[in-house]
Amino acid sequence: MSILKSINPANEQMFAEFKQMSLTEVKQIILESSKTQNQWAELDIQNRIQVISKVKKMILDNKRQYAEIITSEMGKPILESMAEIEKCASLCEYYEDNSEKYLRNKYLKSNAVTSFVSYEPLGVIFGIMPWNFPFWQVFRFVVPAIIAGNSTLVKHAPNVQGSAIAIEKIFHSAGLPKDIFRILMIDIDIIPEIISDKMIKAVSLTGSEFAGSKVAECSGKNLKKTVLELGGADAFIVLEDANLVKCVDSAIKGRMLNNGQSCIAAKRFIVNDNIYEDFLEMLKGSLSSLKVGNPMLDDTQVGPLARLDILDKIQLQVDESIALGANLVCGGKKVGNLGYFYSPTILTDITKDMPVYSQETFGPVFSVFKCSNIQQMLDLANDTDFGLGGSVWSEDQEKALSLAHKIETGAVFINDFMKSDPRLPFGGVKKSGYGRELSEFGIKEFVNVKTIAIF
Repeated sequence: MSILKSINPANEQMFAEFKQMSLTEVKQIILESSKTQNQWAELDIQNRIQVISKVKKMILDNKRQYAEIITSEMGKPILESMAEIEKCASLCEYYEDNSEKYLRNKYLKSNAVTSFVSYEPLGVIFGIMPWNFPFWQVFRFVVPAIIAGNSTLVKHAPNVQGSAIAIEKIFHSAGLPKDIFRILMIDIDIIPEIISDKMIKAVSLTGSEFAGSKVAECSGKNLKKTVLELGGADAFIVLEDANLVKCVDSAIKGRMLNNGQSCIAAKRFIVNDNIYEDFLEMLKGSLSSLKVGNPMLDDTQVGPLARLDILDKIQLQVDESIALGANLVCGGKKVGNLGYFYSPTILTDITKDMPVYSQETFGPVFSVFKCSNIQQMLDLANDTDFGLGGSVWSEDQEKALSLAHKIETGAVFINDFMKSDPRLPFGGVKKSGYGRELSEFGIKEFVNVKTIAIF
């Protein structure tokens, strides 16, 4: 039986091991989850919400403890890890306040005496979660799904099993029936067997384009509903009239969040040529002042990348792009001898044949482009297989709004960097996936929208 290992990316030391489950064990869990889900769905929604209220209190009361698990396993600075826990709490509170309203019967006019839509749970939902936001990603999948009356099974990323176990314990300690939320410590090889199980009613995945295509293929063969949140190469468009001070500050926050390992991070910075040099100078100056170091310290701003293979990949993308003619403004190398640290990097003079043009860069790399007009900016923003998010910077709201409507993404933020918010739907188009998480749209992804008519 395979072993899952937790390796601290700051010091490269293994500090925990976890045994993988067999397919037989998983099949039994699926069976129990299905049985318990029927009982869970019969409960009044307020009873389900009460569990989430207890979860919220528990994570806030132990915020530092859970944040340290996150930082130990995947390396984000401790203050960002604590912010992730706080965001999970805000998600709980949002669905506490709004779930009953969202799931209430919706009455519609028809030829019937009475006709309405009822939002009913699907059953057992299988979630495949990534490592980069090990608490947040699980919470945003599990919380709305179980409030809606489903049960959930989660396969978490191999390097964050400590986070996975901690989350499971939180929900069970809060009074959630054990089989309504279970962690599956499994190898990816048995994922098709799980999806094919008749008791699995739908699948949610946050991950790579490759993983998404495999899950979609298997789910499609079995006619299972899927929600896929995949990669991104978000455009950060800076028009000539942008507030540069605020813009550069947000560019750094948006790109450096999670040490640059975020699907919705700003990755391609598309700047008007009249302010290009000023933007570049301000960006370089601000990046040089960031403190790289021990992610457990409160004053650290840049921690290590999560794994060695991620470090190797970002280095390869940068090196190949430079070899093809990209200009290295700063960074571009590993930091120190111990840990998976990578220096904040700026590349310019980027052309289509370079990896940083077309590939998602999962690390602290700023790809900066110079454009002379809005149409050129728009064409560049849309010249990607991805379509997750983006941002537009301008003091002219009408002009920015007109541009936002033309960008092919699931979301556009004007005068702020792209980020998820429990109150707003989240998801992409093109190869960034489909379906929506969060807000009213998220809680209705895994329900049966059932029409009932009385004549």
